[in-house]
Amino acid sequence: MRFKNKVALVTGAAGGIGRSVVEHFAREGATIAAADQSREQLLSLRKIADEYQTEVVPFDGNLGDTAYCDSLPTQVFEKTGQLDIVVNNAGIITRGNVLEATDEDWSRSMTINVEAVFRICRNAIGLMIQNNGGTIVNVASCWGLYPGPDHAIYCTSKAAVAALSKCMGRDHAHQGVRVNAVCPNEVNTPMLHTGFSRRGFDPDSAITELGKTVPVGRIAEPDDIAEVIVFLASNASKYITGATLEVNGGKPVY
Repeated sequence: MRFKNKVALVTGAAGGIGRSVVEHFAREGATIAAADQSREQLLSLRKIADEYQTEVVPFDGNLGDTAYCDSLPTQVFEKTGQLDIVVNNAGIITRGNVLEATDEDWSRSMTINVEAVFRICRNAIGLMIQNNGGTIVNVASCWGLYPGPDHAIYCTSKAAVAALSKCMGRDHAHQGVRVNAVCPNEVNTPMLHTGFSRRGFDPDSAITELGKTVPVGRIAEPDDIAEVIVFLASNASKYITGATLEVNGGKPVY
C-alpha cells in the first residue's frame, strides 16, 4: 500500500496504459483523479475503485482546452484536499513525413502532446511546492529520443516532452518535486489496434509480427509501462529526477 492517503492525477485514464495505471495505483491504496474526454468511460473506472476499496474521482474534459489544462491540478486539489502525483499519460499519434503533414496535424499534436503537459505540470508544480512536494511522470516515447521514419510530428512532440521533463526535474528538485519521463516503444493498446486497422492491416496479425522484432519476443502490454510509471511515482525512485527511462524490451527505434 505504497500510495495509501495519496492522490494521483492520471490523464488519459480510460485508455490502455491509463486504465492500467489507475488499477495499479488503486491496488496500492491511492485515490485517483481520473482525467479523460469521456465521462462515461471515466465512470467505468469505478469498478476498479470498488474492487480495491478506494476512490476514483472523474475530471472529464478536453486537453485541447487551455483553461481545462491550466486548472486541472487545482480542481483536483480543491476536490480532494491534496495532489501528490501527476501522470501525464494522454497523447495522440500522427503518422507521416513532413510533406504529408497538415497545419491541423501539427497544431493538434502539439496541443495535446506538449502544451497540455506543459500547462498541467506548471499548475501542479506550483501546488506541490506549496504542499510538501510531489512527483510527476510524463509519458514520452523512445521515438522522441531516437526519431524513427515517417512520424515527423509525433517524434518532435515526444522529444519536447522528454526535454521538458528533464528541465523541470532538474529545476524543481530542490523544492521537493521530482519529474521524470517514461519512454515506451510499441505498446498493445486500442490506439495501436486502430492505427493498424486504418492502414488496412489485421491488428492481431500485425501485432504478432511486430512482436517478432522485439528481443524479448513481444511488444509491451499496458501493464509493462504502468509498472514503471508506478515505480517512478513511488518512494522507491526517490533519487531519480530529470530522467528519461526507456521501456522497450530491448528494441531500438529503426
